[in-house]
Amino acid sequence: MSIPAESPTSCACAAAPSPGRRIAWELAELAVGYCLILAVIWTPHPLQHWLYFIALGWFIVSITLSFEGWKAMGCSVAGFWRSSWIIGVALTLAAIATFFASSLHTLHHPAGAAEWLKSFGGYTVWSLMQQLLLQGYFLARLLRIIPKANIAAFLAALVFALAHLPNPILTPLTLVWGLAACLVFIRSRNVYPLAIAHAIFGICVAVTIPANVLHNMRVGLGYIRFRPQPLHLSQSDHVVSTEAWLIAEAPTRR
Repeated sequence: MSIPAESPTSCACAAAPSPGRRIAWELAELAVGYCLILAVIWTPHPLQHWLYFIALGWFIVSITLSFEGWKAMGCSVAGFWRSSWIIGVALTLAAIATFFASSLHTLHHPAGAAEWLKSFGGYTVWSLMQQLLLQGYFLARLLRIIPKANIAAFLAALVFALAHLPNPILTPLTLVWGLAACLVFIRSRNVYPLAIAHAIFGICVAVTIPANVLHNMRVGLGYIRFRPQPLHLSQSDHVVSTEAWLIAEAPTRR
């Protein structure tokens, strides 16, 4: 008596995880990843250093296990020009902010091209990493869990902003930017224009708002432990550190 062979369809169905199990796994990915981010932000050195690499390893493993291609993460040519207008908006707003900062004598920036690169080169790369995490990791998973894209975008922006507490300037700014960036990404599926705009906005904030007010763009424990220097305008040490999602210090100051 022969044993009936299983059909390819039944085998595929048996191998594929159930929707409930997939959602549970993605929720776990979000929870673990975000807890690690907060742990890095709120932990002092030297433990922060080790937590940073643990968080980095978690995201590498998590993304690898559920990797759907670079295009799904927004790393492709497609959609770049469709969303490139956000770069023009960032440049326009940065020019307006720079004009007012110059009028109020709060504008401060590096002296030459080499100093600009030293101060903001690392931050530009960090801007791309933040957008990859925000859209390619958090938003991508929230879109698979939540049927309404606008709600998923708002939740992604909210967790992004909460990671910038207790900085009273960066927290509301990142909420607005995070929501706008997520909505643009949903339509264009390209992270590169968002990273460029992010870098423009971040550098603009760094050079137009005094470091003593902004706490050198620190967040979490770094913001609380920041010790303001005697305030004088256009001081040379007013350089950006970072918006610090995974770390509380800038790559240029580590």
